[in-house]
Amino acid sequence: MNRISDTMLEIEAETNRNCETRIVTYQDFEVSRETRAKMKGQKPAIIWLTGLSGAGKSTIANRLEKRLIAEGKHVFILDGDNVRHGLNKDLDFSDESRAENVRRVAEVARLMAEAGLIVIVALISPFQKERRLAREIAGDVIFIETYVSTSLEICEARDAKGLYDRARAGEIKNFTGIDSAFEIPDCPDIVLDAGKTSATEAVNRLYSHLRLTIF
Repeated sequence: MNRISDTMLEIEAETNRNCETRIVTYQDFEVSRETRAKMKGQKPAIIWLTGLSGAGKSTIANRLEKRLIAEGKHVFILDGDNVRHGLNKDLDFSDESRAENVRRVAEVARLMAEAGLIVIVALISPFQKERRLAREIAGDVIFIETYVSTSLEICEARDAKGLYDRARAGEIKNFTGIDSAFEIPDCPDIVLDAGKTSATEAVNRLYSHLRLTIF
């Protein structure tokens, strides 16, 4: 009797999965990404800044956004700290949650790019696998992986939020660069060492790269 019940439950579960697959389909609309981008006079793109905490990602993102906005571009920043106050506030800092953090942000970035925006992502995104996934999610949207390569020593010396000290003291677990790995990008589109150059110089280099790719 129990075997029959278990079999029936398995059949019911499989039926539900099949129904869900049939119900969830992709809806096409007549207004395209190209149409939205044309209205804004720009090419949509995702500029993905990766690097250690304190590397300068948010500073570079902020200054780049200001420069692009001043030129009439339509831009939005998805910042790693900010998304954890809302979209990703249910996630912790385990490897699994970090991977999901990247996936969600990549999906949102893709949606914003579909709206015709230039999206700047400032996210530690420590693992190669998830950064590759972010690029895959972007699909045919221009995706510029930007490695902000500031060294751990310089990031710790800055430590404006006191996070490295707390991580060294064991108060924060799974902190990237201390007890959680950061996998250096093997083939980024551009590398910015914000420890050896000023934020202004880093933005200038990134802007010059953008001129070759999206302007």
